[in-house]
Amino acid sequence: MDSVKKNPEENFKSALNVQKGIEQPESINPDLSNKFKRRKKNQYTVDEYVEGVLSGNRTMLGQAITLIESSLPEHCKIAFDIIEKCLPYARRSIRVGITGVPGVGKSTFIEALGKYTTNQGKKLAVLAVDPSSERTKGSILGDKTRMEELATDPNAFIRPSPSAGSLGGVARKTRETIILCEAAGFNTIFIETVGVGQSETAVHSMVDFFLLLMLAGAGDELQGIKRGIMEMADAIAITKADSENVQKAEMAKIEYQNALHLFPPTDSGWIPKVFTCSSRKGTGIDTVWNNINEYVDFVKKNDFFEHRRMQQAKYWMYESINEALRDHFYNQQGIKEKLLDFEDKVLQRKTNSFLAARILLDEYFKEKK
Repeated sequence: MDSVKKNPEENFKSALNVQKGIEQPESINPDLSNKFKRRKKNQYTVDEYVEGVLSGNRTMLGQAITLIESSLPEHCKIAFDIIEKCLPYARRSIRVGITGVPGVGKSTFIEALGKYTTNQGKKLAVLAVDPSSERTKGSILGDKTRMEELATDPNAFIRPSPSAGSLGGVARKTRETIILCEAAGFNTIFIETVGVGQSETAVHSMVDFFLLLMLAGAGDELQGIKRGIMEMADAIAITKADSENVQKAEMAKIEYQNALHLFPPTDSGWIPKVFTCSSRKGTGIDTVWNNINEYVDFVKKNDFFEHRRMQQAKYWMYESINEALRDHFYNQQGIKEKLLDFEDKVLQRKTNSFLAARILLDEYFKEKK
């Protein structure tokens, strides 16, 4: 937990990746910013964290997110109280999920779209759901450093993915981070997945609009994407549509439009569209952003926007219960002592998986009586 020992200014620089020679973005309230810089992180009260977040102070926002990502019990308690107090102030942002196949240029696209939105006067937060970060013992700092322009934009905030082990843990922490970012005044949230896999469903359950990025390949790309992910997409953008790839991108656009017609109608009544764009040249980026706004207007008029938000809230209530029960089970002392023993028995075929699980669960419930 070395990051906890750093002073707020160091954490601020680390969180935003501001290069030398770049002036730090001002907080909404400079007086509060100076007050927070004079004190060490572990001396803040819950109310001071909340005050800092609500004022738009990025130092305090970054430190509050760090508490959310921490697995220490004392940090979890503080984080819960901060979230509870910030929740009533969480402004209604537009949440956009972004996923894509490897090599699609996701970071470059997010930077291009992000710069476009901030130029439109939006305040943007970029978050990530990366369940693989626990395996690599790191985060998506590489993506962040590739978004150099966006990282120094005073209207943008980029937060690398936490290393939280399970997909459920990472997703829950990301959803809680959304609440703090909205309370801090960010009205546009980008949530990216890392790669194409199981994290799409988690991201889809916390966003308003789900964007799928694909490469041009004259139909071959249809073989590399799961049908379920395409069904979740509210739009598809064919990236790198420049130079010699323009014709291939247009062919891919037709392929995807034909494929989308085979899917059943969406719950919202929205008809997903396919676009081509070039992040390098900036072409087509405005069209993608305009389509996102068209979608939001469409689902707000037919009340699907609010319906989806309510369904997501219900989903995350059950997910939170499931995760808490799972954590409590594995942290129970009696279970921890017997878990490895039963694991060995299963591996040695002295018992089967289902019986071992049943015995451990019976032991858990017996201790709870």
